[in-house]
Amino acid sequence: MRALIISVLLCILVQQWLAGPHKFSTLSVGLGHSHPGPPVTAIVGVSAQPNAFTSEVLAEMAKINHQPIIFALSNPTQKAECTAEAAIEKTQGRALFCSGSPFDSFVYDGRIFEPGQGNNTYIFPGVGLGALAAGAKRITDDMFRVASRTLSKLVSDADLEKGCLFPPLSDIRFLSLHIAVACAEYAWESNDASRPRPTDVEAYIAELMYCPQYGILPRD
Repeated sequence: MRALIISVLLCILVQQWLAGPHKFSTLSVGLGHSHPGPPVTAIVGVSAQPNAFTSEVLAEMAKINHQPIIFALSNPTQKAECTAEAAIEKTQGRALFCSGSPFDSFVYDGRIFEPGQGNNTYIFPGVGLGALAAGAKRITDDMFRVASRTLSKLVSDADLEKGCLFPPLSDIRFLSLHIAVACAEYAWESNDASRPRPTDVEAYIAELMYCPQYGILPRD
């Protein structure tokens, strides 16, 4: 399950986008085994075309996949290719869904779903902090892979049970610290760091984190 979160996803909307908005209704054609190659396991929306993932498309994805991956990543919410509720309902609660914009929680078949938002807030602060801590000479693709794998390990079974592929955003400082530690360790292990490795990496990086707490200033 967690491996799916960090998989490289294929966006099959490009051809339909180039063909024009009136062609989106044909997206469901060829999703199954009738087209050359393996069936489509994931659809990623980056078109800013609302409702591009129609009921027919979602139903077809559910037909050919036990757990179809449906990422409606366009912003803002009203531009999303489908709603979280539609993705879950049309796939009988089996979709692995995330969006680029927030969706409210809802109930389907007696189960509470809290859709996750695929936001770079989860990754970028930790990568940057880890690079700063280690004095990384460069930020590589592998560093982002390390960050993604670290984030995936921080997704709990409780998160997945709610249909959420990400940890709570309210835990962002905790998440960023762990990602920063992993990225810094990678820089040291790959000889890409310009600063010496401290004995306690986590404590060292925690000290570097900005904490927005202010004392009370006396009034004149």
